[in-house]
Amino acid sequence: MNNTRIKWGVAVMMTGGALTLAACGGQQSGGSGTSGGASGAVAVDGSSTVAPLTSVAAELFQAQNSGVNVTVGTSGTGGGFEKFCRGETAMNDASRPIEAEEKAACEQGGVKYAPLTVANDALTVVVSKENTWAKCLTTEQLKKIWEPKSQINNWNQVDSTFPDEKLTLFGPGTDSGTFDYFTDVINGEEGASRTDYTPSEDDNVVVQGVSGSKGGMGYFGYTYYEENTDKVNAVQIDSGNGCVTPSPESVQDKSYTPLGRPLFVYPSIQALGSNAAFASFLTYYVENDASIAEQAKFIPLNDQQKTELNSAFQKALSEAGVSGSSPAAS
Repeated sequence: MNNTRIKWGVAVMMTGGALTLAACGGQQSGGSGTSGGASGAVAVDGSSTVAPLTSVAAELFQAQNSGVNVTVGTSGTGGGFEKFCRGETAMNDASRPIEAEEKAACEQGGVKYAPLTVANDALTVVVSKENTWAKCLTTEQLKKIWEPKSQINNWNQVDSTFPDEKLTLFGPGTDSGTFDYFTDVINGEEGASRTDYTPSEDDNVVVQGVSGSKGGMGYFGYTYYEENTDKVNAVQIDSGNGCVTPSPESVQDKSYTPLGRPLFVYPSIQALGSNAAFASFLTYYVENDASIAEQAKFIPLNDQQKTELNSAFQKALSEAGVSGSSPAAS
């Protein structure tokens, strides 16, 4: 995959925890003045894992539509759904499917949505570059480390052949879909985790923590690993059929289990029908999904997933009362 994040002469600013992508030349308040004819504001929030994908989609789209201003926040999947179900955002990035209580909140808030699978991910367990022993861990060993009330605080407690080295843990916070997914497939219950680790909704904080501690361990999405291969090492995972390296190939062939997973965006049906800039942006996102995933260093959809995405998006457009493709799509 292409490891070079593209640059399009787009001004990038951090504003209140959200990544604001404002096209050079200034935002236009009305009229088109854009190659795609779109103008306006689009607010997205949610998963820090999916945010780089949506941000690259925004960069590409805004290069052709200078009147559109897209903000991509990273409140975590759960935190993002709270805003989304209150009608504060047009779309939520999610690293897991929406949950029952979130569905209820959206129903209460009158927000209809469409789950769209936009990429795949290899949830990646990482260790320090100084760690020369933990090249492969079993899912049982991961459970032993991360389960609630775990007393494992030294690597030699994980495996007697490992050195006497303090185990220091870093990971996503409880609002993260990555946290939900990991605890579900490793510990057997969503949200079930030891609490004596350093949590953060910012995956870069996890990278810094792991890289700065010889005995450090953490986990996050594959994109963040690819961006930090000079700082951390990926651990192979053995779920019973031997050690498997996280990679696009092992996710696509489903050998990287149970940490291979799909990634989602949840657009608001109401926003699709009322915000032309958002409808244009999402159409561009879906129609160019494969190239966006490659540029953002995500694992693209397979053929079946692509077909399902196109079908689900057309259904969402129909429900929103939007006919045909947006003129901004290419």
